[in-house]
Amino acid sequence: MLVTATPAPAADDFIEGVYLQSEELCAQAKKDTLQTVIDAGNIVLSADGLQGVEYNCEFLQISKAHGATSWAVTAICQEPGYDFPDVLSVTQLSPKQIDLVSVRPADSEQAGNSGSYYHCEGVALPQ
Repeated sequence: MLVTATPAPAADDFIEGVYLQSEELCAQAKKDTLQTVIDAGNIVLSADGLQGVEYNCEFLQISKAHGATSWAVTAICQEPGYDFPDVLSVTQLSPKQIDLVSVRPADSEQAGNSGSYYHCEGVALPQ
């Protein structure tokens, strides 16, 4: 089940489109469907937040840095039986790659929200 969130008020020039954690996953989403990739346990990044099976982080506030292609994002994340706040930095490393860094340390229970994501051209979020 894909959990959707209402869009956050976007900062100027915030990310557009769909991002997955590898270019191979983007190719798979284009070949099959994005929903198939999500159902396999992968997380999707978009301007609305992070979305997966029984997991989502809704982006609540997005603030653009003045001297870099980076944003500070506050989010509320949810999984069954557990809600938690998070603050992330979103940095565009190239037109195709974005890095997320969470202030929450990853622990053995949860993987955390940090990582690299790659723009998936021609792939749209499920309706």
